[in-house]
Amino acid sequence: MKKLVLILLLALPALLLCACGSAAPAEEAVDSSLYVKPVELPEGFILGMDVSSLIAEEQSGVRYYDFDGQERDLLQILADSGVTHIRVRVWNHPYDEQGRGYGGGNCDAEKAAELGKRAAAAGLKLIVDFHYSDFWADPGKQKAPLAWQDMDIETKSQALYEFTCGSLKRIKDAGAEIAMVQIGNETNGALCGETKWHEIRMLMSAGSRAVRELCPDALVAVHFANPENSEAMLDYAYRMSIGVDYDVFASSYYPFWHGTLENLASVLRQIAETYGKKVMVMETSYAYTGADTDFFGNSIGDESAGIVKNYPFTVQGQANSVHDVIETVAGLPDGLGVVYWEGAWISVGTESWETNHALWEQFGSGWASSYASAYDPDDAGKWYGGSSWDNQAFFDPQGRPLESLRLFKLLRAGNSPEVVPDAIEDAALRFDLTETIALPETVNAVMTDGSRRAVPVVWDVTEAELAAMQSGGAKVYEIRGTAGGMEARGTLTMAALNYLENPGFESGDLSGWTLTERGQADQLYVEDKLADSLEGTWHFHFWSAKKDSVDFSLEQSRDDLKSGTYAFSISIMGGDGGEQEIFAYVKLDGETVATAPLRIGSWNEWDTAELSGIEVAEGQTLTVGVSVKCGGAGSGAWGKIDGAALTRED
Repeated sequence: MKKLVLILLLALPALLLCACGSAAPAEEAVDSSLYVKPVELPEGFILGMDVSSLIAEEQSGVRYYDFDGQERDLLQILADSGVTHIRVRVWNHPYDEQGRGYGGGNCDAEKAAELGKRAAAAGLKLIVDFHYSDFWADPGKQKAPLAWQDMDIETKSQALYEFTCGSLKRIKDAGAEIAMVQIGNETNGALCGETKWHEIRMLMSAGSRAVRELCPDALVAVHFANPENSEAMLDYAYRMSIGVDYDVFASSYYPFWHGTLENLASVLRQIAETYGKKVMVMETSYAYTGADTDFFGNSIGDESAGIVKNYPFTVQGQANSVHDVIETVAGLPDGLGVVYWEGAWISVGTESWETNHALWEQFGSGWASSYASAYDPDDAGKWYGGSSWDNQAFFDPQGRPLESLRLFKLLRAGNSPEVVPDAIEDAALRFDLTETIALPETVNAVMTDGSRRAVPVVWDVTEAELAAMQSGGAKVYEIRGTAGGMEARGTLTMAALNYLENPGFESGDLSGWTLTERGQADQLYVEDKLADSLEGTWHFHFWSAKKDSVDFSLEQSRDDLKSGTYAFSISIMGGDGGEQEIFAYVKLDGETVATAPLRIGSWNEWDTAELSGIEVAEGQTLTVGVSVKCGGAGSGAWGKIDGAALTRED
């Protein structure tokens, strides 16, 4: 059954004098099927939404509707749903020489001013996100605007200051209530074409000075990504403490890429306590469906590689994910808020790719147009197209709000309808080649409150198919079934018994392994990151910026093996290796009996060493391992080690 929740009017005092305080949700009854656990939010806590692509969407014919089915201004719908701030990105000049937009919303200062004016009319405050680029800036791309590319650092800093001043004046004059300004977007070691930290700080200081002069009551934010790399995030905070005037340390946090909430909380807490800064999540999101709706494809989906799917791709799963991010940040000292990224960037049409492509090109409502090749020929110029984020919006392809949009208004009081199954958790089954396959009789149903309950399952697999899997050697199979009236899915892995302890580092530490460091590398540790793993989510990580400092071995010994013939394999990937000497090895009673070369080249190009025919007598000590030595090139040698296996051949 559904519970009727009365949302009381909460008077939120003005946190930012630059703009009047956010109005609390109006007092009204909300009848919703959405399960929401109440969260104690600090006064003035930001519940934000990035809507940078909105104008391009509207120009492409997209319309938005409220929960009563009435067409309305999106910003008013968001305000009525409990959103307090909107965020808009600002690019310097996202147009080619003919004035054709690069796409991604063609987000210049003029559009930011228009959205800021509309936001103020809806009672929303504005977060301005300067990329200091003509197009997308993120950890992988921090290109200077074309007009600034030949400038020295002093001239570029002055140009950045003047651009920031001029843009903020335009946005303020339009009537926007500017609450916060970002001086860069996901600036992980680069900004506006610069990669030296003292020059990055010069640019940030110029931007901060402009904000202090034009919007003295607005907060100044710095923004980084990849909080799963906690050492790097703490290093960014340290580097910001050397002369950059700012108020808010912001992180992106996409749960399918960026590690655990526990790690996020630990990193932000250390930064808040060490440097006395406010902390927040500036970007987050989650999918409500794995389906694509605009014929372009999605950044994440049911079949996406390298993602962690901690929540089902459902409307309730989306709400639960965002809820947990908000709850985490709200519990931090000086936790300021959470902003959802592009929650209204839906399909511009559902008829055909050709129809949508014409709109993406004309109005810039896709992530990039073909015209972006004038600025970014290697990425946008090749892969231009639509929205890869439509399945992570809070609106369906027709612009109707999803029930998950009610989350923001229900957070404080919560909502407790009857807890029912929401999805069936994917089953991961693993059998040794010598085992008889016995499929489980139950699988976990993910309930609307996020809990798991076992439910009976009927697998759509015949005895003949099971027999074929049993005799088919080492292989991974996809299986389907039905549980609780919903589809059940699973992976069935047939593999030889692995005699190594913690072979893929899934214990989260070096249990079973011995690390011998010879070169004083900057980073040698076990890391939890699915996108960088060959198997599971954990792997061994190494990185160092100093020449000839990556030099170590990682090995494991067994003295309890039965006599027989064994095989050892291990995999590595990485980059910037320079001159390198990497190899897998096998020792018997301390004497090397076999080696195989390995090499690192680039991200996600795994190299596997396989050593077979190893004759072991009972009582002998077998040692297997990998030795890594890299001179280093570019920004320093780095790599990942995973997938170790010691199996019996006879």
